[in-house]
Amino acid sequence: MSKRLQDKELSMMEHFKELRKRLLICFVALVVTTCIGMVYSERGLQILIRPLGDVVPQTINVTEGFVVYFKVAFIVGVALASPVIVYEVVLYMLPGLLPHERKYLYFLIPGVFICFILGVVFATYVMLPAAINFMQGFLTTIVENHWTLDNYISFVTRVILSMGVVFQLPLILFFLAKIGVVTPKSLGKFRKWAFLLAAVVAAIVTPTPDPVNMMIVMVPLYLLYEIGVLLSRLAKPKKPQEPQEATAA
Repeated sequence: MSKRLQDKELSMMEHFKELRKRLLICFVALVVTTCIGMVYSERGLQILIRPLGDVVPQTINVTEGFVVYFKVAFIVGVALASPVIVYEVVLYMLPGLLPHERKYLYFLIPGVFICFILGVVFATYVMLPAAINFMQGFLTTIVENHWTLDNYISFVTRVILSMGVVFQLPLILFFLAKIGVVTPKSLGKFRKWAFLLAAVVAAIVTPTPDPVNMMIVMVPLYLLYEIGVLLSRLAKPKKPQEPQEATAA
């Protein structure tokens, strides 16, 4: 974004034009990265179905395998395009921020990408294997679990993307502390509510109702909050300097 757009107040029409421009760039980036993801879609699918062990998911529709192939490519595309998407969101937000607040957003861009990837890795290699293992052994004396490929990948996609978003919590708390919205003291007083919210979010996000899988999600969520509290201690917002008064002669 040009300095002119950063320093002046935009009209409603200019906001819409700016938003359209940013969305278009995000869309193009997502299309390009999804095309790249198509190259690694088969490999990605092998990783996603690894928690099933020897069980091979089935397809019951003619186009199901084709659709799933592009779903996996889209997941890879979102991961690769996330830095561009975050950067465009930052540029759109800049006119509404003060000059000393703008620079902090640029520092957060690499962090957002890293945290998103960490959330994806955690969901793929820790959370999903535990959840799938539980669900495979649930009610096996009554029913046989024969999951379709489309339903399985749709389920996995929701879990992976949700954890990628949840892992942004420390950065969000750091930025809010940096601009003075929250303080380490206020975050410390909120700990008991943070623990309760972590339990509620874990109950919603966790794909299974058992307490073991819920703890697998809840504990990292609360640890993310504590990391955010630690980062907030490093985020000391600078107070605007007052103009020095001329000394009396």
